[in-house]
Amino acid sequence: MNNTLNIPALHETVDDVLRWPESWATLCLRRGNRLVGAVRGQSTADNSWEIGRLMVAPDLAGQGLGRWLLKAGEDLAPESTTRFVLFTGAKSERNIRIYQRAGYQLCEPPAGIGDHVEGAVYLARPALP
Repeated sequence: MNNTLNIPALHETVDDVLRWPESWATLCLRRGNRLVGAVRGQSTADNSWEIGRLMVAPDLAGQGLGRWLLKAGEDLAPESTTRFVLFTGAKSERNIRIYQRAGYQLCEPPAGIGDHVEGAVYLARPALP
């Protein structure tokens, strides 16, 4: 899909993932003992809320879990949040469509943000009062 394995999520260790809750609000969606989805979010210096690591088990894609997790991830943001931001692969067309239907727009990231993610695009939307 994105023709690269240079994606941070593919290089995280178990210890990296276990440290997420130290700096990210993290939600996991389970069906019994199975992890079927997850999302995380954190505040940035400019009062944005960065959504990250949104995932749904491949065999459950297309059932609305991604949209539900995106909303749940946004709901974790503090009231002072002015906008929601996220990255996805430039060729992840399905993901981009989901985000655009949720009000996100493709835009340029702030300087120095996301430079480490080859082939990624930045999307943002205003936080609604």
